[in-house]
Amino acid sequence: MPVIKPIITAVASIPVATGGTITTTVTPAVTRYFAVITEAMIGADSITMPATSFIDDAEAAITAFPALTGAEYYNVYINGMLQQLALSTLTTASLVLDTTDVLAGTPVLLEIASFTNTASAITTQPTISAPVITIIS
Repeated sequence: MPVIKPIITAVASIPVATGGTITTTVTPAVTRYFAVITEAMIGADSITMPATSFIDDAEAAITAFPALTGAEYYNVYINGMLQQLALSTLTTASLVLDTTDVLAGTPVLLEIASFTNTASAITTQPTISAPVITIIS
C-alpha cells in the first residue's frame, strides 16, 4: 500500500507587542575636590597632584579618588576655568595635568559625576499578540 503524504501550506502573522512602559531613574552623585598647586607638584612636562593634597566639600582630607568605572565622568577646573579632558589624567592616586604653564598657588577643582545609581524597570507589561495561522491547503 502506498504511503500518502499530506502537504499543508500555511501562513502566519508576526506577533505584535504594544504598550508597556519602562521607567528609568537616574540619581547622579557629584563630588568635588579642591587643592592648590605647589612648586613640588610642577614637573618637567606635567603637574602631578596627589590625591592626598585635595580636600572634599566638607573640607575633609582625602586619601584617594574614587575609581572611574565608565559610569562616571570628571571635570577639571584650573583657576575657575573648565579644562579640556585630554589635558588631564585621573587615577585613584593622583590628578596629572599635561601642562607646566600654571603657577604655584593656583587653585584646582576636580568634579566627579557618578551615574552608578541608575535603575530601569518595566512598570506596565506590554501586550503581545499571538500569531494568526491560516492554512491555505
